[in-house]
Amino acid sequence: MAARRRPWTARGACATSLCLVLAALTGSPVGAAPADTFPSRSIRLVVPFPPAGATDILARAVANDLQKTWGQSVVVENRPGAGGNLGADQVAKANPDGHTLVMGTVGTHGINVSLYARMPYDAVRDFAPVTLVASVPNLLVVHPSVPATSVRELIELARAQPGALNYASSGNGTSIHLSGELFKSMANVQITHVPFNGSGPAISALISGQVQAMFDNMPSALPQAKSGRVRPLAVTSAHRSPALPDIPTIAEAGLPGYEASSWFGILAPAGTPRDIVAKLNAGIVRGLQSPETRDRLSGQGAEPVGDSPEHFADFIRSEIAKWALVVKAAGARVD
Repeated sequence: MAARRRPWTARGACATSLCLVLAALTGSPVGAAPADTFPSRSIRLVVPFPPAGATDILARAVANDLQKTWGQSVVVENRPGAGGNLGADQVAKANPDGHTLVMGTVGTHGINVSLYARMPYDAVRDFAPVTLVASVPNLLVVHPSVPATSVRELIELARAQPGALNYASSGNGTSIHLSGELFKSMANVQITHVPFNGSGPAISALISGQVQAMFDNMPSALPQAKSGRVRPLAVTSAHRSPALPDIPTIAEAGLPGYEASSWFGILAPAGTPRDIVAKLNAGIVRGLQSPETRDRLSGQGAEPVGDSPEHFADFIRSEIAKWALVVKAAGARVD
C-alpha cells in the first residue's frame, strides 16, 4: 500500500514562513545551534569590584584573550558593592545568552552565602559555571613603619597592643577580610578590621599609612611589595608562591595550620545553552594555556587553572561548605 502523503496545511506554511522571518532578523541560518553564531555581538564581562584589584586584573586578561580568539569585543564593566554581591546579582538576572558574564570570586560564590544574612542570588542555582580561571594566594603585607619584620613579630606586637593595629580589606565577606579574621582567631589577637570598597582603595590606604596591615590578593599586592611601598611578611597559601619564593607561608612563619587562598572564575547566568557554555569554556581555557598569558599571570602571583564547567561547579559547592566552617569559627556576619 502506498504511503499516505501528509496534507499541506496553512499552519505548516506559517511555521516555515516564521522561521524564515526570524532567520532574516537574527542573521542565523534555519536550524543553527546557538553556539554556531556565538558571539553575535560584544560580550559584557562584569567585575563585581573596583578597578586595579586582582579580580579586575584577571578579568582583563581573559577579555584580551577572548577578543583575540573571536575578533569580538569583550567589555569589562566594574560593578562594585556589597562584597561583590551587586555585580554578581546583575549577571544572575541577565539574559542567559552567553553575552553577559561575571568574574566570580571565592567571596561572591564561596564565602558570602554564609556571611550575609540575606543574599540577592543563589550562588549555585542562579549561575552556569564556565571555568575556574586562577587560584591566588593572599599576601600579608604591612606598612614599612610597622615594627614587625615577620609573622611572629606581628603577633607579638598585636598581643602587646590589643586593638591598636588595624588591617584593611576589599570589603566585608571577601577572602581578604576572612583571611584576616582567620588570622585573628588562630593567633588569638585583637586587630581591627577596616573594610574598603575594593582592593585598590584598601592598598592605597595601606601605602599612605591610614592602616597598618592587609591580606591582599597577590596580583595587586605584588607590585607594591616589590617597590618597597609595603613590606611582605608571608603568603596565606599552603605552599610558597613562585612569584615570591623567599617569602614564607603564614603556617611556616609562626601560625601552623593556617591556609586561606582566593580563586576567580567565569560564570554565566543559569539557563545559558550548554553549547554556548562549552564554547566559552574552550575559548577561555585556550587563552589560559597560552605561554604568554600563563607567564603574565604567574608573574603576578596567580596560578592559571582552566577546567571544565562540571569540575568548576563541584569546586564551588565544596568551597561553600569549606568557608561556612571558617565564617562560623571567625564569628563574622554581615546583616
